[in-house]
Amino acid sequence: MYSADIQKTARHFIPANFSITNWESLAPFFKTLLERKIETLAELEQWLKDQSELEALVNEDACWRQIRMTCDTENKDLEAAFNFFVTEIQPQIQPYSDALNKKLLNHPLCDSLDKPTYHTYLRSVQKNIELFRAENIPLQAELAVLQQQYGVITGKMMITVDGQEYTLQQAGKFLESADRNKREEVYRKIQERRKVDTDALNKLFNQLIEKRNQEALNAGFSNYRDYRFKELGRFDYSKEDCFQFHEAVKLHVIPLINEIHQKKKTKLGVDTLRPWDIEAEPAGTAPLRPFKDGADLLNKTIDCFSKLRPFFGECLKKMNALKQLDLDSRKGKAPGGYNCPLAETGAPFIFMNAAGQMGDVTTMVHEGGHAIHSFLAHPLPLNGFKEYPMEIAEVASMSMELMSMDEWESFFNNEEDLLRAKEHQLERVITIFPWIAIIDKYQHWLYENPTHSIEARSQQWMQILAEFKDDVMDYSGLEAYRANSWQRQLHLFEVPFYYIEYGIAQLGAIGMWMQFKKNKETAMDNYCKALALGGTKTLPALFEAAGLQFDFSPATIKGLMDFVKNEMPV
Repeated sequence: MYSADIQKTARHFIPANFSITNWESLAPFFKTLLERKIETLAELEQWLKDQSELEALVNEDACWRQIRMTCDTENKDLEAAFNFFVTEIQPQIQPYSDALNKKLLNHPLCDSLDKPTYHTYLRSVQKNIELFRAENIPLQAELAVLQQQYGVITGKMMITVDGQEYTLQQAGKFLESADRNKREEVYRKIQERRKVDTDALNKLFNQLIEKRNQEALNAGFSNYRDYRFKELGRFDYSKEDCFQFHEAVKLHVIPLINEIHQKKKTKLGVDTLRPWDIEAEPAGTAPLRPFKDGADLLNKTIDCFSKLRPFFGECLKKMNALKQLDLDSRKGKAPGGYNCPLAETGAPFIFMNAAGQMGDVTTMVHEGGHAIHSFLAHPLPLNGFKEYPMEIAEVASMSMELMSMDEWESFFNNEEDLLRAKEHQLERVITIFPWIAIIDKYQHWLYENPTHSIEARSQQWMQILAEFKDDVMDYSGLEAYRANSWQRQLHLFEVPFYYIEYGIAQLGAIGMWMQFKKNKETAMDNYCKALALGGTKTLPALFEAAGLQFDFSPATIKGLMDFVKNEMPV
């Protein structure tokens, strides 16, 4: 039914060999769309297709500039190419985009477009019209440049262990060492290296907060949080729902984390559990090493995905054939991982920082789930139809983490390691919830209090950390490291308020996994059906298509946590 033999979208409106070099060459396409007469419904639908083709061209060009820059943050030409787009081209596009949006919604034939098909698309267009302010164009250009500085700063972070230099991601493998002294040494080196750039990141963040707040005020909002909720298209839940989520995590997740950490403490035989103990195994137990390098990780993931459903493996093979993966960690590469949809090409790009650890397998199957989503949504006729809510996007990735566990023999050749890997994954499913709640709650405070001092920022961060602390982990003497630990979360710098999505989606993913445990094929059918809808349905309707309820109330969270607890290896 679904095919990974994805084809680059054919151009009809724009010449096949056209590429973006400057605004002067691009502008005529926008002007043509704006000036075109539309007298029939068929002409309106063709106009929408032509506009979609132009959007796809622009989006993919911007994506490649960002991809190339994050793959090599030390290359000033790549950084300049990205900055040129966001300062010289994107600001010119925005007034035309607003004018085209108004041309569509004001056209008498707009009401004749099929309501079920176009409802969410037109709702998004209306939202964009309401948010657009000409005075925000230069601000948004400045923000786009500033946000990328986070990767530039953190991409240079290296530490030396036993005479060899490592990125912070690569150094993470030492936190799995059976030698507790080595773990502590490397943990402290990582934190000390982060401290070196604390002031630089605080200065950068001050600029981001100030400009984001001004952006919100310009658009008539009292704070950036309320502006951003609308910008993100959060039509189906409110800030109050987020607050409820925070409290539910305290009530129903922290007790489970106490159990997990107490079990780890007992297993390691230590008097106190410290942060550098979390990834460790008892002496005599070798750390999990599920792959050798990025190529090995990819091949094993393809094998895993193919056994789950052949179509999934074919998607990764197609990306590999197109050379649209950059998996290994190295100096000068931005931190983190992402799947970047490519609007024209169809097959997306996966970027990550693999260093040979179990967590890298989770990242790979996570981004692989996003990639499947990109493939499934690509056949939709309009670029705007493919702009799905981030919450369902994360259901795609997080569900794949859990469903793929059935085929993790691809990574592990003995039952003991396989069980350890599954336990690691399920512990992560539970222990990530407090961090999601912490990051989300922190952002509410940051943008409700935009003129705060750096000192107040640190104090508030420490206060929120304390609210979600379990009873077992001992952080004594590490306060100086903890005070700036928010700086390791790139979302705060690059995609503000994009984090609660992970919590909502994790609940959806657990629900998806419950389906999978009952009937594997039905669950994967529902998974594919929902993802193939792209953004053509509301968020609750997309959840429903996946066989899920869009509900993150305390009662729901408790039920899902109980399910995961019962699935944990004994």
